[in-house]
Amino acid sequence: MPKAYWNGATIADSSETIVVEGNHYFPIDAVDKSLLKPSSKTTTCGWKGVANYYTIVAGGAENQDAAWFYADPKPAAAEIKGRVAFWKGVKIV
Repeated sequence: MPKAYWNGATIADSSETIVVEGNHYFPIDAVDKSLLKPSSKTTTCGWKGVANYYTIVAGGAENQDAAWFYADPKPAAAEIKGRVAFWKGVKIV
């Protein structure tokens, strides 16, 4: 079962991740939302659409823009709607 860890905290835990481009997208219900703080950052992917970000807050530290999601993905990426992925040192095991 994939789990996402950072700075001693389990951020997400689910056996129902979807892997896209090597990234595990966790169902939002499997994510500890108390560790996420909305960010104003956005990026655009040509086939997935506009990504929004969260900053992870755990163990007294912040990991800026280390989680992302597509609130309204393009049709080709519809399967990742309602899911969150991680980077910037977040370990998936």
